Amino acid sequence: MSPKHEARLPLAFIPAGSEVLLAAFGDDIDPLQREQLTAYGLAESRPLKVLQQRPMTVILADEVELALEHVVARHIWVERKDNENGS
Repeated sequence: MSPKHEARLPLAFIPAGSEVLLAAFGDDIDPLQREQLTAYGLAESRPLKVLQQRPMTVILADEVELALEHVVARHIWVERKDNENGS
């Protein structure tokens, strides 16, 4: 049993104010877009803070604030940080 797989959710479904770790990019994100996201600091196991979900998903990755369309955010897989309260 792997709790990490059970806890993996699309970024688009994470409530604003939550802090998560980037788990993986889904296969539906094309290689160029994946390269651009990586250039902005998005990489596996990096912490992200969700700032808002509407009208776009806005996240904070280190010092960089990024706005993502929901069609992209639905294919970025994240997991809750182990040290979050209530986990």
